[in-house]
Amino acid sequence: MDERASFEAAAPDLRLQAVVELAQDMAGALTPLEAVRAAAARAVSALGATMAAVSVWDRESGRLRVLVNHGELSPGEQELPEDESYPVADFPEIVTYLEEHWTTGRLPRAWVQTAEDSGPHTGHDHLGSGAFCRQRAAGLRRRGRGCCLVAPIVLHGQAWGELYLARGIGMPVFTGADAEYATLLAAQVSAGLAQTERVADLRRLAFTDALTGLANRRAVDARLDEALRAHTRDGAVVSLVVCDVNGLKRVNDQLGHEMGDRLLERFAHQLSLSAAKLPGSLAARLGGDEFCLLAEGQSADEVVAVAEELCVRALELTDGEGVACGIASTGDSIGPVTTPDRLFRLADAAQYRAKAGRAAHPVVAGRSHGPAYAPDPTVQLADAADPQQRRAPGGRPNGDRRRFRGAAHSADPGQLLAAVLGALDQAGPTHPADTLGRLALVAETASRLLNAVGWWISYVPPGSRLMRTARHAVYRMTGGPASARAQTQRAQIEAPDAVFDLRHYPLTSRAVTGGSFTLRAGAPGNDAAEEAVMVVSGYRAMTAAGGTNPAGGWLLELFADESTLPFTQTAPALRALVAVALAGPCSPPPA
Repeated sequence: MDERASFEAAAPDLRLQAVVELAQDMAGALTPLEAVRAAAARAVSALGATMAAVSVWDRESGRLRVLVNHGELSPGEQELPEDESYPVADFPEIVTYLEEHWTTGRLPRAWVQTAEDSGPHTGHDHLGSGAFCRQRAAGLRRRGRGCCLVAPIVLHGQAWGELYLARGIGMPVFTGADAEYATLLAAQVSAGLAQTERVADLRRLAFTDALTGLANRRAVDARLDEALRAHTRDGAVVSLVVCDVNGLKRVNDQLGHEMGDRLLERFAHQLSLSAAKLPGSLAARLGGDEFCLLAEGQSADEVVAVAEELCVRALELTDGEGVACGIASTGDSIGPVTTPDRLFRLADAAQYRAKAGRAAHPVVAGRSHGPAYAPDPTVQLADAADPQQRRAPGGRPNGDRRRFRGAAHSADPGQLLAAVLGALDQAGPTHPADTLGRLALVAETASRLLNAVGWWISYVPPGSRLMRTARHAVYRMTGGPASARAQTQRAQIEAPDAVFDLRHYPLTSRAVTGGSFTLRAGAPGNDAAEEAVMVVSGYRAMTAAGGTNPAGGWLLELFADESTLPFTQTAPALRALVAVALAGPCSPPPA
């Protein structure tokens, strides 16, 4: 049996195994590089190639940029090249060839090129002219290879790049079956790349404030942990500036929440400009009207000077009343700082004093005297809020570290993700093993963070259009219409065994299949049936997200009164959290 026959006899099992393993690799890939490295390695093994490469079409530069080379590399080739790219004009088939053959609606097929030939082959037919792939043939000869197989990678309907495989001189030429299989592998790579994009989107959502584009509380926590480790290790100065935008409530009440959002965006822009003056610093919105600036490596005086300028510019913002600004820096006399909570409490205490005294300049923790300042009790204030004897094992304080503003409520989507995922992680071995239990944990944690008035979890059996209440909780009473008819409707809606026909609730029906929505009572364009559920119970707004698993369809709803934080930006995060809850072991709710 010759080499080709021997390989092809073993190929079916090997290739099936490679497809399964590549699918597993793609499912676990968190970055595009992880996805393409796995693809190159699996392709070499499954197709008997000596090497494989994955390249991306960089449209801005008009070049094919190699991301990874795997296998037997020629001189000058690197596994992870820093700058290996080729003009797309030298390989017109990546564009022209694909456009000519995508009209069938099928996956773009891979083709074969040999070092001696100048036209691409699929193994069955000749598809090009002599000049079409001249550069590829020359490249094969230059690197001592006999043939190559090129499989286009398509993402979102556009040419993304290519999977390239090669064999050495004297080895069998790739066949039509090889080309068809490479086409399948390229489709798997495309699916993996799409997943890494979704992961990146979730990461951006988890670490970015949706309104301002700044970092969010979760990003600050992660960065501050790293900064304080560096401070403990080598004494690097870490400074935290905490700002509270003055007058936001007045703007919201008198001019509307949209104008309030514009004020927050304008201040975020100024904070970003300040961060640019402190290289390596992080500008963030903590939630609501609270912002912060985390600086590493600069002296405390440098940070204070930048904060002084920020306070001046904040006073000039349209509709604004300036900011209350507090600073804590390990470069000042504030005692040992070994935990993020300690630095945050010091900065927050300084900001609290600035707010209470309507200071036009920053208040700096640990500085007893300074221009226009009375002796500063900031450190004592922070210690009183978090005495050492109340700290939990491991150095973490009992309760919320931001004690100066009361309960830890936030409508920030990233903080919502962090809080709920943290609750699921903290559950550990007691993590609910049933779908309803996990959804309830999501609902309870989200409701606490948003100060929601209550939540409902509903269930739709497979194949049914009837949705029934599975579990709910109400934290405080709301006042709805007082008529007898309205009271009867409310009792029916809030009954523990309430049943709803999804044909009458279009938004809910779509959400149960994996969507989300937010409604504000009285808003133009609201669906009448959906709004009636809110109005009759006295709710001001609602946000909902759902999805399906083998047990059926599920819907999680949060309801708001006048004390609840705005739901405006929470629906996408809630949808992602519901998807996490539905991914575990599933079972229908108790009958």
